[in-house]
Amino acid sequence: MAKYRVQNPATGDILEEFESATDADIEGFLERADATYRGWRERSVQERAAVVGRVADLFAEQRSHLARLISLEMGKSLPESLDEVDFATDIIRYYSVHGPSLVTANEIPSTIPGTAMIERLPIGALLGVMPWNFPYYQVARFAAPNLLLGNTILLKHADICGRSAAFIQDIMEQAGVPTGAYQNVRASHAQIATMIADPRVQGVSLTGSERAGAIIAAKAGTHLKKCVLELGGIDPMVVLDADDVAAVAAEAWNFRVYNGGQVCNSNKRLIVMADIYDEFVAELKKLATGLVPGDQLDLPPGAYAPLSSRAAAETVHAQVTRAVAAGATLEAGGELCDGSAAYYSPAVLTGVPRGSDSYSEEIFGPVAIVYRVSSDEEALELANDCALGLGGSVFSRDEARAARVAARLEVGMAHVNIIAAEAAELPFGGVKRSGFGREMGPVGIDEFVNKRLYFVAAN
Repeated sequence: MAKYRVQNPATGDILEEFESATDADIEGFLERADATYRGWRERSVQERAAVVGRVADLFAEQRSHLARLISLEMGKSLPESLDEVDFATDIIRYYSVHGPSLVTANEIPSTIPGTAMIERLPIGALLGVMPWNFPYYQVARFAAPNLLLGNTILLKHADICGRSAAFIQDIMEQAGVPTGAYQNVRASHAQIATMIADPRVQGVSLTGSERAGAIIAAKAGTHLKKCVLELGGIDPMVVLDADDVAAVAAEAWNFRVYNGGQVCNSNKRLIVMADIYDEFVAELKKLATGLVPGDQLDLPPGAYAPLSSRAAAETVHAQVTRAVAAGATLEAGGELCDGSAAYYSPAVLTGVPRGSDSYSEEIFGPVAIVYRVSSDEEALELANDCALGLGGSVFSRDEARAARVAARLEVGMAHVNIIAAEAAELPFGGVKRSGFGREMGPVGIDEFVNKRLYFVAAN
């Protein structure tokens, strides 16, 4: 079986296979990326912004086709796929519109007679290693700002995203991105290491697991390359109180099962105050009961889409099974379908023992894990008792109370009365073992840039 393939997770059927890159192919990719960079960087930022804007236009024009591709590749429901295409389009357009002002040189005060400027210049070819859970959004937030800057992109996408990965390159080139400035590379792990080591590559960005992040960071460090890592998350959602417990529980559930729960910054730990805990769990159980598997291309109410692959569904099922064996209670859902399909029914899990392996494990699937706490301090201590630190949220009728707890969350993104604020202009990234660096917004464009001092002495 080919490494790169499209396999419908609803059926297990392989729809298409793709040839992996040879070592000679990799050399060609590197040569083109470097050669194209020499000319791309010389074009004005306004010219590059216009090209990036045309990429956004084509994403909008091809919206339906783009959405169907990823629904078949990784199981996302068609409405959620359309949402992702729209968000990716917004990100690309954000940089086409606001990018030039974000990279304009700015003067800084100097005690030495003369004019001191900070320029933001491109650095060269970059390697992006992207995951399958958001095939367009992840690429957009890496590629759009860096193409705007004048960098070139080598994009190693997930093995299961062959069609969408190829179509992104088609769109880029149709929009006027020079041949070689954005290349879809079906590389092996060994070839990724080769590209990072190559002096023509100036940086690497990975979104993926802790394990993959550690490998990439070690390789980048060995070769003194800048890297940005967006890794896993076990984000806490702290519910201190609520006027309408059912409404907050529904909000928690809807975000937790979005994209089959395969979201880095999903609210994977629901930390609920004791006086509303029972009602909160009861509402989650109602929402998890009676759901049936459905076709991701035409998903009716009360149905759920498959996970990205049979292996992913089996991994989630094994994690829940281990948690129950350790003392947790499966309140609802948690059924793995028979056969080769990737359906796993959305689940509610309570009583995961602190100190167990399951307590510190990220479940990348539709499993809502709920904890009972009796005070704000206990909630905060539990929220921060985690090696990961991507995002987190605090809910309360008393905004000041929620803000006091949220201010002490050890995360890269803290929220009050919203689970996750996401927009093209808002930076995304974490701390601790969730990685380092930021993507999107004015902060994201500064990661792979030469902030060059330009000084003109006074006459």
